Amino acid sequence: MNLKDLEAVATGRQPFEVRPQQQAAVERAYSFLEKFSTDKVIYGINTGFGPMAQYRVTDEHLQALQYNIIRSHSTGAGEPMRPEWVRAAMVSRLCAFLNGKSGVHPETIAQLTAFLNNDIVPVVPQHGSVGASGDLVQLAHISLALIGEGEVFYRGQRCATAEALRQANLKPLKLHLRDGLALTNGTAMMTGIGCMVLMQAQRLLDKTIVCSVLMNEIAASYDDCLSAELNDLKGHEGQTEVARRMREAAQGSQCLQNRADALYHRHTEATFQHKVQPYYSLRCVPQILGPVYETLRHTCQILEEELNGVDDNPIVDPEHEMVYHGGNFHGDYVSFEMDKLKIAVTKMTMLVERQVNYLFHDRINGILPPFVNLGVLGLNYGLQAAQFTATSTTAECQTLSNPMYVHSIPNNNDNQDIVSMGTNSALIASRVVDNACQVFSIYLMALAQAVDCLKIDGKLAPATAQLYREVRELVPAFVEDTPKYEEISRLTEYLKH
Repeated sequence: MNLKDLEAVATGRQPFEVRPQQQAAVERAYSFLEKFSTDKVIYGINTGFGPMAQYRVTDEHLQALQYNIIRSHSTGAGEPMRPEWVRAAMVSRLCAFLNGKSGVHPETIAQLTAFLNNDIVPVVPQHGSVGASGDLVQLAHISLALIGEGEVFYRGQRCATAEALRQANLKPLKLHLRDGLALTNGTAMMTGIGCMVLMQAQRLLDKTIVCSVLMNEIAASYDDCLSAELNDLKGHEGQTEVARRMREAAQGSQCLQNRADALYHRHTEATFQHKVQPYYSLRCVPQILGPVYETLRHTCQILEEELNGVDDNPIVDPEHEMVYHGGNFHGDYVSFEMDKLKIAVTKMTMLVERQVNYLFHDRINGILPPFVNLGVLGLNYGLQAAQFTATSTTAECQTLSNPMYVHSIPNNNDNQDIVSMGTNSALIASRVVDNACQVFSIYLMALAQAVDCLKIDGKLAPATAQLYREVRELVPAFVEDTPKYEEISRLTEYLKH
């Protein structure tokens, strides 16, 4: 499964389907484990969990053991996770199980699939995971709903799970062998959140590339800063790709200038009115967004590997007739990528904030009124106060970009003596992306106002003209001072979806 597939299921645009060969792999693994475990000591099947693994669990309590891990670990706190994050986590758990290396009962697959396809979303608190032994607490809350307990959102309404199951004509999941442990172990929550956050970040990057072309059209920049001849010399794939996309978006523009035509002939003036080289936030976009592009691409690779990998403990291997104990539930890969992603998105937001400042600062740009104010200066204020929001929100992104990955705290009687904090990292990355969308909303308003002020909408490249029209459909041009919080909210939703 790739990230687009996951997003489509997580947002309810398509159902989740189990292929016959996947179902067969699950059945084979369960049958093997059922026979293999009869006379052996296997963690989490006939032993306690975590530091309690040294205690044998007698046969009459084996089923209760699987329920106990779910109930005892449903200890989350804070606001509920977004429904699409929980659905993404459920998809991630299914992807792991369908490798046929977990030993879960086929009924577990059926129940998870039924929840996804009937729009039953467990209520999962945001706080609780340290990201090693996976997302134990959050996954326990998902599992609690699967067995008919706790709360869910059913078709958007919060209610008791038992009531949602009754309305959907479903029964609580009956746990077998190691279903409780398998459902709660793993990196599904951080992976699900991470995948959804990455998709938003990638859309923001795409938008930033087009917006930066429009920014340079407004400034009537020279187009050689986008040339292949210049950018390919650096040797960085990301810079080359961003410059290529910018050139593509700039096709047909009548606003960008050709340096040779404008400057490479005899001049007599002592001072040039038009900048020979624009500010860095305009001409260094490929160099700034190149690393962002490469970071997001690498994050995509890591998350798709995590999504499709096996993150259980223990691992059930019917082919080699063995059960392996290890730490595939450890979330360091996701945690590290989420930290890198939020740094990349913060840098992208800083670029946009500087471009906003260029648009608003009449003594810098030399072509626009202060704060792209189309009204009476002194009486009207344009987007002056919106810059406060953009600046403060960017500053919060900068603070949130401090790494979570290195903040391990031993716990669990020091059994978990080094942990990933992967879900915390993913949640903070989500906050950074949300913040970025708010800053971008102000940026989009400013760009559209600047186009109207200069009356260049008919000279824009087709790609940037389309962006301008999309913004104007949501936020009409304005002269008089009016509250702008609703427009910021509309544009934020536009950027997210």
